[in-house]
Amino acid sequence: MSLKIGSIVEGVVTGITNFGAFVQLPSGETGLVHISEVADSYVKDINDFLKKSEPVKVKVLSIDGDGKVGLSIRQANSNSANSRHFRKDDRSSFEDKLAKFLKESDERLQDLRRKTDPRRGGRGSCREAY
Repeated sequence: MSLKIGSIVEGVVTGITNFGAFVQLPSGETGLVHISEVADSYVKDINDFLKKSEPVKVKVLSIDGDGKVGLSIRQANSNSANSRHFRKDDRSSFEDKLAKFLKESDERLQDLRRKTDPRRGGRGSCREAY
């Protein structure tokens, strides 16, 4: 079985380092999953996400001339992240989120102004020029 860029295959974690994990592929080759390609969230310790001898589904990102294979668990598990089609209900939920954000932002700004205005002299008092 030859590997192709973009294909999704099943592999087994053979080693874990502080910068990523090595995965044995069905073709017998070993590839590297960089720590940034392990999960959608921030990965501080890769051991929180992967264990040695664990089966994982990976996407082939690159195949170097030296035989180095770049892999991604994150992209293999994402649901068509590259082909996002927005429907009308998606737009309305975005608009709802935006309206909620703007409302909360205005409330926070008003609260901040209430706390800082008295420290600046508040109540519209102005200093007289000497």
